[in-house]
Amino acid sequence: MYVLVSGLLFALVLVALVDIITRQDGQVQHLPKLVWVLLVVLLPLIGSILWFAVGRERSAPTENVTFGDPRRRERLGFGGPRTQTVAPASRALSTEEQLAALDREIEFHEQQARLRALETEVEKRREGGRPA
Repeated sequence: MYVLVSGLLFALVLVALVDIITRQDGQVQHLPKLVWVLLVVLLPLIGSILWFAVGRERSAPTENVTFGDPRRRERLGFGGPRTQTVAPASRALSTEEQLAALDREIEFHEQQARLRALETEVEKRREGGRPA
């Protein structure tokens, strides 16, 4: 009897931990993910019940993508015509979208710095070739 109860408690804690870890930050409510993990580990029964009762966001099931972000397929040309979508101002950007935007901005500024360096080098060569 005790083995069965222990096994069920272990399975409940394991499922709760896997669920917490695999959820995106936006799908976790009331507490940060790390706090939920600690709560489930330190108070297994109560923490697991609380997680399933109030910690999870109840949302429509999302499509599981086996290899990376679905936007990857669009970038590789498998998602139909390539169009630039602009997020409406009313919708908050996800962390991945924010990081992608920052990466694009960093790349743009690096290209601008390389262009300025090349323009400076061309100007120096032009100045060096002129007789004084």
